[in-house]
Amino acid sequence: MTRSEPYGVSDLPEPVRDRRVGPGDEFCFACHAGLECFTRCCGDVNILLTPLDVLRLARRLGLETGDFLARHTLSPITKELHLPVVLLRMQEGPGKRCPFVGETGCGVYEDRPWSCRMYPLGMGLPPARAGVEPEPVFFKCHDDFCAGAAQGQKWTVESWRASQGVPEREAAESGFREIVAHPWFIGGRQLDAKRIELFHLACYDLDRFRCFVFESSFLERFELEPDLVAALRASDEELLRFAFRWLRFALFAEPTVSVREAAKKGMES
Repeated sequence: MTRSEPYGVSDLPEPVRDRRVGPGDEFCFACHAGLECFTRCCGDVNILLTPLDVLRLARRLGLETGDFLARHTLSPITKELHLPVVLLRMQEGPGKRCPFVGETGCGVYEDRPWSCRMYPLGMGLPPARAGVEPEPVFFKCHDDFCAGAAQGQKWTVESWRASQGVPEREAAESGFREIVAHPWFIGGRQLDAKRIELFHLACYDLDRFRCFVFESSFLERFELEPDLVAALRASDEELLRFAFRWLRFALFAEPTVSVREAAKKGMES
């Protein structure tokens, strides 16, 4: 099963539509080690990783982003997806368990992925439509084994997401959502292989993107404020936010970064 889609690429299927949770709807949920099903939801599940998930998990494990991607993720290719996705690689063997969960629970809990924070809720976005800002749709995940769904305090979508620190994380990567739900994709348009590679580089392999910015002619071609350059050197998350901004230029030719005059002349000659 798939835990949830952080930034969906298709309309919600009918079984999910039947489990939609509106802004004022309440649901019960609790999860703790005293439950017989504790950590059972941490196996045999497709966990989609957002760019911030990849970055924070890599740093938590002391890895470069490229090493984390190679060791702990899969990138399935399907015709239905207009952009690549990154899935957490589960362990081989019975149960296909998450590599970061043990008998006492999640070993990376403070940096757990977006979809793990959202559970038992999922979220999807409808396809982009001209002049319409896609509104997220929330739904209740359905796992028959989950004993926590019938106990604990009452939550709303807003109170649950706030308790799990979801809004702050989504704010940090709001630029990612703007890319995947971009109107450019209306009508089924597809990125070519080169731009798909740029998307994967900037969104997921941040350490390689850093090399692209600071060890190539990037800063000679693009005009960035000195304070911004200093922030990009000092902060992973500032660099990630800039990566989203630069991708709007690289993928959709939006004027989100300024090209130096000398570079423009070189492009024209």
